[in-house]
Amino acid sequence: MSGNRGIAMAGAVAAAVLLLAGCGEPADPKGKDSGKPASAPAPSGSGPSMPGLIGKTSARAEDLVKPVLPKPVEARSAYDDVPLAADHGQWTVCFQTPAAATPVTGDASVEISLVAPGTPCPAAAGASLHPPKGSSPARPPVPSAEPGHPKPKQPKSGPTPAPGPKDVSYRNCAEARAAGAAPIRRGQPGYSRHLDRDDDGVACD
Repeated sequence: MSGNRGIAMAGAVAAAVLLLAGCGEPADPKGKDSGKPASAPAPSGSGPSMPGLIGKTSARAEDLVKPVLPKPVEARSAYDDVPLAADHGQWTVCFQTPAAATPVTGDASVEISLVAPGTPCPAAAGASLHPPKGSSPARPPVPSAEPGHPKPKQPKSGPTPAPGPKDVSYRNCAEARAAGAAPIRRGQPGYSRHLDRDDDGVACD
């Protein structure tokens, strides 16, 4: 009888131990909240991007850049031979660096190339709007004679006198001009030394 009671007591003690062990706080399973503050997630995105400035005025471009980058915008003339005006707020942006939509950091520099109102943008920054002084337009080449053919004769300056009779003669240049023969070259009808005062071979010139 006492042996059965001892066995019962031992069983009750064992049951109590198991019950107390089950009431303890279970270990945190992996993936469940442990009650401790979690670390903040990494911020998404790659930072600010460069706004598009081409086609806008210089003043508008500066307003768009200010919220993105703290550095002042560096402005320059798009034409190498056109100085940038001190008040260029209404000049138009033709080129920008960095390009639009490019991710930028806080220490990035912005450069814009401008043209005056009404002036078209060049094909590339640093071009010349006006040709250099003293330059002359290119002249078309003179066609050269083909092999075996003489060069074309250049037209002579001055009108060609009207032909007259071989034995014609004039007393003075007024008479030769009235007849439409002046000027008269040496060898032509009507030429005379007394009509060629400067003896240059052309009478009544």
